[in-house]
Amino acid sequence: MLPTILVILVVTFVLVRLLPGDPASALLGDRARDADVVRINHELGLDRSIPVQFLRFVGNVLTGQLGDSITLKQPVAPLIGQRLPVTLLLSTMAALISLALAVPLAFAASLRQGGALDGAIRAAFQVGLSTPVFYLGLLLLIGLGAGLRWFPVGGYGDGFVDHLYHLFLPAMTLALSLSAVLMRNLRSALIGVIDADYVDFARAKGLSARVILLRHVLRNALISTLTLLGLQIGTLLGGAVITETVFAIPGAGRLMIDSIYGRDYPVVQGLVIALAVVVSLTFLLTDIVQASLDPRISR
Repeated sequence: MLPTILVILVVTFVLVRLLPGDPASALLGDRARDADVVRINHELGLDRSIPVQFLRFVGNVLTGQLGDSITLKQPVAPLIGQRLPVTLLLSTMAALISLALAVPLAFAASLRQGGALDGAIRAAFQVGLSTPVFYLGLLLLIGLGAGLRWFPVGGYGDGFVDHLYHLFLPAMTLALSLSAVLMRNLRSALIGVIDADYVDFARAKGLSARVILLRHVLRNALISTLTLLGLQIGTLLGGAVITETVFAIPGAGRLMIDSIYGRDYPVVQGLVIALAVVVSLTFLLTDIVQASLDPRISR
C-alpha cells in the first residue's frame, strides 16, 4: 500500500500542474492584473521550484495538513471529511445491490446452463453492461424519478433513512453495470465448482442440496467474485463521480468535478489521496475475506 500511495502522490502532483490555466487566473478571473496573479501564486507557494513544492506537499500530507480550498475558502481535510462519507455510502449501497442481483441470478443461470432462462439472464445483464453509466442514470431519473415519482430526482435528504432513499436510484445506476460483471464471473465459477469431485462426494454422503449449494458450491465460487468486486471498487468510485453529478448529490465525486474546473489544486490532490487510501484499504479487506473463505490462502 505504501509504494502505491507514494506513486499516486507523485502522479497527482504532476498531473494537477499539467492542467491548462492556473489557480490564480481561475480565482481572479480573466481580467486579473499581473501583480495580483503574482501575489496569489506567492501565497499558494506556486512561485517556488517544483521539488520544493512537492516536498512541501508530501510533508503536509503526512501531517494531515492538506491546505485550504482556493475557491471555497475552507480547510481541505474537513471538507473531504464532509463529502467522502456520502460517496462511500453510495458505493457501499451499489456494491450490496450488485451482489443482491448477481448471486441469485448467477445461481439460476448456472443451474439452467444453456437453457432459455440462462440465455435471458445473460442477455439482460449484457444490456446493462453495454449501457453507459450516465445514460442509465438519466433513464432511471426520468422514468422512476420524474415520471412515476417513486424516488427523488436529486439531493441527499436528512437523516440516515432519508439518505438511503435519496441514494437508491444513483446506487442502482452503478449497480446495474457492476452486477453484470459479477454475475458473469460468478456464473462461470459456479459451473466449474458444481462439476468438481468434492461436490460429487458431498452428494454421495447424502447431504441436502441446500447444504451442498451454500457450504460447498457458493463458498468456493465466491472467492473469485469477491476478488473481482474488490478490484472494481476503483471503477465504482469513478462511476460515482458521474452519478453524483447527474443526481446532484453533494459527494466527493461532485466536489472533484467542481475543483477541477476551478483549478483548486489542494482539493483535487486531497481527494485523489483520500480515494487512493480507500481503494488500498478495500484491497486489503478483500485479501482478508479471501483468506477467511479459503484457508489455503492464509497458509
